[in-house]
Amino acid sequence: MHQPKRRKEIRNVAIVAHVDHGKTTLVDALLRQTGAHLFKEGETTIMDSNAIERERGITIFSKNASFNYKGVQFNIVDTPGHADFGSEVERILRMVDGVLLLVDAFDGPMPQTKFVLRKSLELHLKPILVVNKIDRHNARPHEVSDKTFDLFCELKATDGQLDFPIVYTSGKEGWATLDLEEQGVDMKPLLDTILHRVLPPVADVEEPFQMLVTMLDYDSYIGRIATGRIFHGIVKVGDPIIAVRRDNSSTRYKVTKILKYQGLKRVEAQEAVAGDIVSIAGAEEIHVGETLANPEKPEALSFIKIDEPTISMYFSHNTSPLAGKDGGRFLTSRHIRERLEHEAMMNVGIKVEEVDGGERFKVSGRGELHLSILIETMRREGYELEVSQPQVILKEIEGETFEPVEEVTIEVDPEYQGAVMQALGSRKADLKNMANTTTRTVRMEFVMPSRALIGVRSELLTITRGTCIMYQNFYEYQRFKGELPKRQSGVLISQVPGKAVAYALWGLQDRGEIFLKPGDELYEGMIVGVNNKGNDLVVNAIREKKLTNMRASGSDEAIQLIPPREMTQEFALAFIEDDELVEITPKNIRLRKRYLTENNRKTAARNQK
Repeated sequence: MHQPKRRKEIRNVAIVAHVDHGKTTLVDALLRQTGAHLFKEGETTIMDSNAIERERGITIFSKNASFNYKGVQFNIVDTPGHADFGSEVERILRMVDGVLLLVDAFDGPMPQTKFVLRKSLELHLKPILVVNKIDRHNARPHEVSDKTFDLFCELKATDGQLDFPIVYTSGKEGWATLDLEEQGVDMKPLLDTILHRVLPPVADVEEPFQMLVTMLDYDSYIGRIATGRIFHGIVKVGDPIIAVRRDNSSTRYKVTKILKYQGLKRVEAQEAVAGDIVSIAGAEEIHVGETLANPEKPEALSFIKIDEPTISMYFSHNTSPLAGKDGGRFLTSRHIRERLEHEAMMNVGIKVEEVDGGERFKVSGRGELHLSILIETMRREGYELEVSQPQVILKEIEGETFEPVEEVTIEVDPEYQGAVMQALGSRKADLKNMANTTTRTVRMEFVMPSRALIGVRSELLTITRGTCIMYQNFYEYQRFKGELPKRQSGVLISQVPGKAVAYALWGLQDRGEIFLKPGDELYEGMIVGVNNKGNDLVVNAIREKKLTNMRASGSDEAIQLIPPREMTQEFALAFIEDDELVEITPKNIRLRKRYLTENNRKTAARNQK
């Protein structure tokens, strides 16, 4: 039997885990062990280079790093741990020959652990179990290892996959051990395990060149950069290559640059060989999942299957009277189109369609967080836009309507258990499992519609006074579960443009929650607060107090305003109804009616009826 040729001097490994189980910190420890010169004094989580990643403490974009250990080059890929960025995980696993499955020594396997492990097992990768954070005082590594083994069995792992090694680590302290009785001193036990248990990549140098594109980048100087793993052959700068597309059409290009990874930096190289993970410039119209090949044998590698989007929103340029006054640099629909097309090219989990003759864009993604990260990124880049209420993507199967459903795990103190179950029960959630944890909290597992999850996080944090921990993961499509309860309150709508006045807001705050503070800019049709009565009400928020030359006992009391709600993107998207929009600018997030004047709103309501 013909044995495939392997490059013994390379190991390609991905790190997969649930969000916040310490992937990026562990990569830090490995880089420190093998190349401390990469770090500045006091620097941590250097793989999370994006500003939003650092703020939220989560990995959003996959990143590569490379280092040498015992004469072998390790290519390590850090992947996101949140289900909404699953398209990143699916692509990355096609580049590697092994995975480090990272599990928190206290939390154990979580919903996202199941998601990333399922993807790894489907691709026949053999995982190494890394039980991280064993320096925690309440760590339970033996119990966590047993639970992870049960998860492997549940996902129907093969006998070879069930024979996984276990390494116990503290990414923060920078040590690993194979035996809990022995205190670790460095990361060598983990590095040795990867060296001996991860197979070297299959790499036939004699075959014609083939590379699967799994990531894209863009450089204004050298153009589009395709990153992926070379499966066969050799490629050199100046070589002709062919991009083979999904429809089997092809385009001829020339390699202008080859970039390899050293630490976190990309350095130029003259050639790359099968088994390498490299970036190639020159193929201007290449897309994720397509193949770069030798012109003499233009054959495609199997395409990457990406899970379908579950949620969509409409994006359009900012049409409010305050457009362009908040420091935005990109204000037109042409700017929005170009940015969204660029995003769809780089991020295969995003789908963009034009509506209304190119004035609006329907953007579909893997979840609310997936789209809200895109909105936040655009806001920071200087875009001004309006976005609609998120809507789930329904499917018609044999004449019946199906909707996406998610697995939701919630951990709360026992005193809030009833309130959480009541809140989720009204959102069509089914309780599947409930258990007490070792920290005297209750862990509940629900299955509920994706549309019911919009805004649920902030509601649960309010109910549980900020103590609730919640994770979600796409489960499957199920029959449509009926209408959900709508927002019970109406809104207060500004009647006139101007600046909000304290006296007017003081008069309105009895009606419901106010979103403004004195001095904020207003325009007609902007939402200034909540009306508890249930109907929408047009109000004057710039009305001044009438002055008289008479003194009246008790009428000159100091105006006391309740501090307004801090307007966050998550709250805004969960709060709005069909006829409302969120206005996003670099400096402000505002709520508004789709039709600004009262006459236009009445006409639209009549037409709808």
